[in-house]
Amino acid sequence: MAVTKIQVKSFPAPAQLATMTDLTSQEAKAVTEAVNPLIADVFALYVKTKNFHWHLSGSHFRDYHLLFDEQAEAIFEAIDIMAERVRRIGGTTIRSIGHIAQLQTIEDDNNDFVPAGVMVRQLMEDNAHMAKMIRDAIAVCDKNRDSATSNVLQEILDETERRKWFLFEVMQGVNNTD
Repeated sequence: MAVTKIQVKSFPAPAQLATMTDLTSQEAKAVTEAVNPLIADVFALYVKTKNFHWHLSGSHFRDYHLLFDEQAEAIFEAIDIMAERVRRIGGTTIRSIGHIAQLQTIEDDNNDFVPAGVMVRQLMEDNAHMAKMIRDAIAVCDKNRDSATSNVLQEILDETERRKWFLFEVMQGVNNTD
């Protein structure tokens, strides 16, 4: 059976889901379209981080295993926070794995084996990419009078930068075969 991919529309929401807001339709749409790709990327980063957590090996196994699990948990928490902000301003959000695939910019990693040092580097780079994407979305929120979403994203940005910092420090002295 062939599966037809359709582009999932996130704005405007169906009448039953159209939460009232004082933002204009254009403002709410701009924020929705800025935040939904972040949510897709956070899902992708969560899965990648758990993938590396599950498929780790080597001399740093315990430390990296615990670090990746801790980071995955923090990443996962951001999903609901962002999705509920989109709903509060009258948009809709992620509906399926296919919807995530349409919007994500974080690359999946389906390799059979990834050395621990490469895992750390990829996650550090992905978190740096997320930080840039979040900053861009904050600018959209600020331009469109949505300081509440901007504030939420600033907190998520701080956590993203913390993860990136930890991974950067782990990278000091690590080679790609560890």
